[in-house]
Order: sequence, then C-alpha cells, then structure tokens
Amino acid sequence: MTDFKSEFLSSLATRGFIAQCTDNDGLDSAAHDGVITGYIGYDCTAPSLHVGNLISILMLRRLQQAGHRPIVVIGGGTTKVGDPSGKDESRKLLSDAQIEENKRTIRATFERFLTFGDGPQDAILVDNDDWLSELDYIAFLRDYGRHFSINRMLSFDSVKLRLDREQPLSFLEFNYMILQAYDFLELHRRYDCVLQMGGSDQWGNIVNGIELARRTDQASLFGLTTNLLTTSSGAKMGKTAKGAVWLNEDLLSVYDYWQFWRNTEDEDIVRFLRLFTELPETEITRLGALEGAELNDAKKVLATEATAMCHGRAAAEKAEATARETFEGGGKSSDLPSIALDVKQLNEGLGLLEAFVLAGLAGSNGEARRLVQGGGGRVNDTAQNSVARTLTPDDLKDGVIKLSAGKKRHVLLVPEG
Repeated sequence: MTDFKSEFLSSLATRGFIAQCTDNDGLDSAAHDGVITGYIGYDCTAPSLHVGNLISILMLRRLQQAGHRPIVVIGGGTTKVGDPSGKDESRKLLSDAQIEENKRTIRATFERFLTFGDGPQDAILVDNDDWLSELDYIAFLRDYGRHFSINRMLSFDSVKLRLDREQPLSFLEFNYMILQAYDFLELHRRYDCVLQMGGSDQWGNIVNGIELARRTDQASLFGLTTNLLTTSSGAKMGKTAKGAVWLNEDLLSVYDYWQFWRNTEDEDIVRFLRLFTELPETEITRLGALEGAELNDAKKVLATEATAMCHGRAAAEKAEATARETFEGGGKSSDLPSIALDVKQLNEGLGLLEAFVLAGLAGSNGEARRLVQGGGGRVNDTAQNSVARTLTPDDLKDGVIKLSAGKKRHVLLVPEG
C-alpha cells in the first residue's frame, strides 16, 4: 500500500477505497498542501440511490472530513442521454417529469452524509442540466468534439462490452462520455474542482475529462476510482433476491436495511466494517478476530453502524431491538415491515400462498408453494405444511398476522377497512 502524506488519501487507502488514481503523488501533494475540491456525479435514473452508490458517497464524506470541499453533481442533463457503462443494453429513457421527480427525492440522501453550506469546506450540490441544456450543438462540436478520438473511445470498456456482445450502442449514448468529460471541465472553471471520483467503470470517462481540461485550459486535474463492490460469493453489492437495497426509507424500511447488513457473509465482515462504518481500526480488528457464533455480534455491529450513518442512530438502534425481539425472543414486534390487508379478504378466507405473495415474501404462487413445502413458511411462528390453508380472523394475534419466510424475513399483515 502506498504511503500517503495527506489525511484524505491515507484514510481512503487504509479503509480499502482506492482502485486507481491518475497521479498518486500529484493528488497527495495537492490534498496535503491545501484545500481541494472534488466531485462525483449521480444520474437520476431512479427515485432513490442504493447501496451500490454508497461507497462513492462515503468517498465524498471522507473528502469533507479531511478538510476539503465535496461537490455532488445531480445528472439532470446526462440522465437524458443515459450512461452505457456496465450495461448490456440501452437504458430506458425517462421523461423530463420523471427526471425532475427523481432529482427531488434523491437530493435529501446526501444531507445525511455531507454538511452543506457556504463555508470553504461545505458541500455544494449542482445540476449539470444547468450548463448542458444551454449548449449550442454546432459550437460544442467545433470547440470540444475535435478533442475526442473515436478510435480511443471505441477502446473503452463501456463501449467494447456492448459491441463485443453485438448489442446496439446508440449515438445518443456514445455522446455520454463527451458530456461527462465536459462536466469536469465546467466544474473546474466554475468551482476550481480538480478531482473527479467514481467507480472503476467510470475510469475512461474520468480520464476523458482530465484530457479535455488539459487540452483546452492547460489544467492539471486528477481522477480517483474505487472498485465496484461484490460480495465474497461474487454477488453484486446492493442487490438481493427482492431487488435493490434502496437508501430511501419509503422504498426500503430501516428494519430491512439493517437486515441487509446483518446478513453479510462471514468473509466480508472486516472489509465492510472498514468501508461502511467509521469505527476505529482497533475495534474492527477486535470484531474481525471473533469466531463461530460470536461472528453474529460483529454482523450486528456492522448493521447498526451502517444503518445509523444512513438513517440515524435512533432508527438503527430501534431496528436492532426489533430484530432482537423477533429472532431471539420469538416475539412479534410492531416495528417489523407491515402490509395493509383488506379485512374483507380475511373474512372471506385468504389463501396462504396468496398471502405470502401479497406480503412480498414470495414472487409467485409457485415460489410460495415451494417455500411452504420446504418447511420455510410460517404463520405466527408456526411452520405450515398445507398449501391449501386459508387465513381467517382466527389467525389474528394482537390484531395482526405474522408471516415468515425462513428465519430472517418477516412481514405483518394488518387488516384495514
């Protein structure tokens, strides 16, 4: 591991964030000798960011903690084009109204991790639509297009992946890397931004921006990437069988977010403690030395610390208490995820398989059938063995019905109406 003199790069290296840097020594000196400004861009393709975005958000957080200024770029403009990086096919184009709504809902996420304001190290949030939508196409091509080589652009992984698989790459998407490069140049001109960070799939786009600024403004800029995270078993970070692990509570409950981290594979505990918590290295080393059943204690610490950073300490501790009551005490906590159920359905008799699908514990009746037949489907903590069973008001306990899929997934059915 490279020895850095700046607090910023030292902390990133120690915690395992760094994959590549365009100029280790140059960036280290700049971060050591003064305040630098760095940015990461986020397109508005969904109403919430997810755990896969978390590592880059935490890079901005560590930049600010080291006394520097982070910029969050909301991609209101680039979302209209679509980033081809890491995609086998074109992204679905969103309407302007969808983009505006997504911009609104993801902005609040960053306020949980960064301090915004008018001070020299306070974070700022900008929208690249402010300058991209104002560009004159012919003038832009004349002034900037001549700095991009088609030969070189075809060598980038984001393009090669699509072409090697004989999947179409639209001219619209091909322009994305030029627009992202221009973002870096514009941010340098407006905010003296010298650093762009991102996932390793963004390396080509980042280098494009550095080269463009060098050619047009004779500026010396830097790029820094982190590895795209996968679990030890090879699964993509931030994805589960139920879908994306969202950072917004309206799309994923705090309890389910806590459970995601609680279910971390044994081999990933220390790595995730370093990346996704701010526990001191001595405590991480202690937790990493635990063995056997005691590893569960380390997973609970990881879950609570990671959840506290995203949703607040009180919400994290409440989720931990809910899990303890549910799993260790065999209880039925009111803080478990719940689904409203029309009381008429219950009065008429709700099929067990339909109930599991309704609760989101199974994706289809066939999946629910296999769950029950395999012994993993429970009602009020009692294993079920009949797929023909129906739920009625007699199954209510304290006004709800607790459904469980395995030992870790629970939902309360709450009759209404």
